Amino acid sequence: MRFTIFSHAPHKEFEDKIYSYGPYVREINLWTSSFDEIRIVAPRLKGGVAPNEYAYDHQHAKLIAIPQLYFKNIPESIKSIFRVIFIIPMIFIEMIGTQHIHIRCPGNIGLLACIIQIFFPGKKKTVKYAGNWDPRSEQPMSYRFQKWILRNRFLTKNAKVLIYGEWEDMKDRKNLIPFYTASFSESDKIEFSKSFQGDFRFSFLGSLVNGKRPNLAIKIIEQMRSRGHQVSLDIFGNGPLESALEEYIRSKALQDVVHLRGVKDVETIKKELQDSHFVILPSKSEGWPKALAEGMFFGCIPIATPVSCVPWMLGYGKRGILIDPEVNDATSKIEVFLSDPEKLKKMSEKSTEWARNYTLEKFHESIRKFL
Repeated sequence: MRFTIFSHAPHKEFEDKIYSYGPYVREINLWTSSFDEIRIVAPRLKGGVAPNEYAYDHQHAKLIAIPQLYFKNIPESIKSIFRVIFIIPMIFIEMIGTQHIHIRCPGNIGLLACIIQIFFPGKKKTVKYAGNWDPRSEQPMSYRFQKWILRNRFLTKNAKVLIYGEWEDMKDRKNLIPFYTASFSESDKIEFSKSFQGDFRFSFLGSLVNGKRPNLAIKIIEQMRSRGHQVSLDIFGNGPLESALEEYIRSKALQDVVHLRGVKDVETIKKELQDSHFVILPSKSEGWPKALAEGMFFGCIPIATPVSCVPWMLGYGKRGILIDPEVNDATSKIEVFLSDPEKLKKMSEKSTEWARNYTLEKFHESIRKFL
């Protein structure tokens, strides 16, 4: 049997293996373990393999390379329109030849696949919507259109749509299923002890893009230092804001306080999270913020803005700190907790207890229900 993935995630081919973003590949490896072959319809990039990119472990995996689509400026939009004409028949042909259609949303390839799957009502399908499903949130028109298709049971026959969190528009729609993801296994449940007295270490994990607001995380740490708190911040990730963040850190003489650590492998991240006290992610939008879940797994108290399913993940403030995206307000909110080590320790324990319910083994068992 064939399992075919339709995704906008860039892929690379190196030494007869197919690579992509690590957490995504780890999840896909669980989806595909019971199939004879898998095909990945996705863009292909050239270049070496980064530390956070992993290989598919299936022995019969094939990448069906398609062009990347960009709609951020007029010239690229015109090129992408012509590329779509080329991509549509490729998606159609791949859907004909597969037994299970798996679509990754939101994204431009996911949008095309969502439309084309309508013509295959008899095929078994799963759609992983990895973005913010909150119907009240402001989102691009293409995202709203994808969600409109996925809500419609007539247009998604024989499909299960997996969504982060539970939302009011999911009621009486049996094709919409609350779901989650996982990063660590049962074997990662090591014992540890954290002291919440003295210096506090904060970690930021994620792409250095405007949507993740790494600049806000830095300014919060800067403000806390100015108020006399001994805090530091390690930033793991890369992206278009990296140069601007480096310049800001230099201009404010924060080199000994804020450290841009770049992209690291998962073993390094696990070790760093064990030594950290807080994981901070003041995003504009999220799906399932794995950075928070990963930090919580190792006892880091999550600090985040109340977007998507984040309030639920943080127990509405019982196992994390919800902040508004404003430096002074956020700093004051965090500051209240720093003076109470016992409260912080209990919050850390609650976050660990919650996060360790979501392991790769349990995730695999959940996936099997849809195959």
